[in-house]
Amino acid sequence: QVQLVESGGGLVQPGGSLRLSCAASGSIFSTATMAWYRQAPGKQRELVASITTVGTTTYADSVKGRFAISRGNARNTVYLQMNTLKPEDTAVYYCNARYLREEYWGQGSQVTVSS
Repeated sequence: QVQLVESGGGLVQPGGSLRLSCAASGSIFSTATMAWYRQAPGKQRELVASITTVGTTTYADSVKGRFAISRGNARNTVYLQMNTLKPEDTAVYYCNARYLREEYWGQGSQVTVSS
């Protein structure tokens, strides 16, 4: 059974940094495209960043140049380094794993950017 467990969220001031981690159990990590999504109150869930098994990355325009996604294959973990955070980055961030027709979600981690 696949489980995705996120950590690293919290409260940070504008301009600050946070790093989210997502630890994946099960065998899917080695074949899955991993991604981070976020959902702000009253808004739809949106893709923030994704990374394939060979390291190809994509980013939402709103986070390009500020966020970086990476995967630690030895630890079955995907990271999201978030720099120069803005209040509009406030949301629940979800880890996602997708391979063919299989898709899994983490429980979500709250990120709040506020002074």
